[in-house]
Amino acid sequence: MNKYIYWIAILGFLYSCGPEAPTTLPYIGKKKMVDGVEVNHKIPAFEMLNQDSMVINNESLSDYIYVADFFFMSCPSICPKVKKQMMRINEKYADNPKIKLISHTLDPKRDSVDRLKQYATNLGADHDKWYFLRHEDKDVIFELANEYFVVAYEDPDAPGGFDHSGKILLIDQKGHVRSFAEGTEEESVTKFLDDIDLLLKEVSETPG
Repeated sequence: MNKYIYWIAILGFLYSCGPEAPTTLPYIGKKKMVDGVEVNHKIPAFEMLNQDSMVINNESLSDYIYVADFFFMSCPSICPKVKKQMMRINEKYADNPKIKLISHTLDPKRDSVDRLKQYATNLGADHDKWYFLRHEDKDVIFELANEYFVVAYEDPDAPGGFDHSGKILLIDQKGHVRSFAEGTEEESVTKFLDDIDLLLKEVSETPG
């Protein structure tokens, strides 16, 4: 069982235990020891260009919580469904300055910065709020997807040439994965919206 499947199963168990809704979100991922201290899993450092050729990295996002997904523009299967749900999230939090949306393309060869910009514009995305990110090396993107517990790899037999899951992830200001939704399932995203609200409440109540 890979770590993606393991931690998704663990999260499902946590949410199924007990009749009461959680008052705080769990930290998803296996803890590790750093200098003798146990720390929660976090998204590693990354640096990519967005649709406006701006460099976006962990530092750019450190003041925000953000929602992330992985897609590619020519995807003929799940991506349009996931993007519909991302647009739903974007619409709900359009006026909330504490939230960003991040969409990583898995296909840098075809998804150029210019094409991503046109794609974002066609979606009606606010370019200052919703970043469509690209890295020249697709292997770097696949490795990053793994850190988000998203299955993603090149497969010539898959629709569009890539096999990937439709997970949408919620990341806190310190880079911890705090929740996820099945981006192809409207009901799952409805519950996910509650998790976003819960994390926003946590952030607003945290000193500093």
